[in-house]
Amino acid sequence: MGKIQIGLNTEYSRSSDKPFEWAVEHTAAMGYKYIEPMVHFGRELMSEAGYFHTVSMFDDPYRIKNACDKAGLTISGLQAHGPLGRPEVHGEYLKMAIRVAGEIGVPVVNTDEGIKASWTTQDEDYVLIRYTLQEAAFVAERRGVKIGLECHSQYSRTPDGLDAIYNLVRSPSIGINLDTGNAYLAGQDVYAWLERVASRLVHLHAKDISTEHSKRELGKVASTPVGCACGEGILDWKRIIGTALSFLAFWNREKTFTAKNRSRVRSPKEPRSVGWCAGTHGCFRPAPSSGVGRSFGLPANWHVTVSLVA
Repeated sequence: MGKIQIGLNTEYSRSSDKPFEWAVEHTAAMGYKYIEPMVHFGRELMSEAGYFHTVSMFDDPYRIKNACDKAGLTISGLQAHGPLGRPEVHGEYLKMAIRVAGEIGVPVVNTDEGIKASWTTQDEDYVLIRYTLQEAAFVAERRGVKIGLECHSQYSRTPDGLDAIYNLVRSPSIGINLDTGNAYLAGQDVYAWLERVASRLVHLHAKDISTEHSKRELGKVASTPVGCACGEGILDWKRIIGTALSFLAFWNREKTFTAKNRSRVRSPKEPRSVGWCAGTHGCFRPAPSSGVGRSFGLPANWHVTVSLVA
């Protein structure tokens, strides 16, 4: 049987006007062991000035690794979302993210088809997505890096749509990164979708959705940047994590699942109605004993990373 480890996606600090190293240090100070950084292509003012958490891939990749090693954190994956259907935007970006991951030993790079060009047809988009993915797969296969395709936009909002993108390129480097919150808001059966892709999962974004959020957006969107704390929303986390654990036990190998959720992080001392699992975010309670995010001046809503290890 696998086990659950916990980490934090650096998007938790995006409203704090702080640099990547600050996010890393505070992730470790709160007791987390895993972290998922976000990387960007080129240069931009806010991160260069130390006001934002993303890291330029024009920097030495060891900036990321050294900061995480110093803090005692394991990098669970790199967040590198972009429009696969627009090669001029995401082609070199994705390939560079994979090269960065390969150089510093990161197992997964996550992405999605992104927002399509306004003037292309679906058939044209699939050709463009296939081109971008195949070029990226060539790079990933040589480095042993997995590409996690996420349900996030117009085509991947359904199980058939995500599979259509997945099947465009036959490569051992391409897998699925299911986002539970996105799947739910798109009007899909999250549990059936998870079971459908379980054998192909390389990552999972665990995102819960509140009743209020569901009333506003259910069936109207394909993704959302924010959710609520896992266990405080609609989704059945015992069922979700149980399915993931069963998959890990069956395959007997390590998988990293990222709970991409801007959710309030609880102190381990706070009582929870869900007690079956201590060690994931939200209802699963984080490991730290040093207090919650407010003690560091952080916003109450965070992205949190959950790692499942066989």
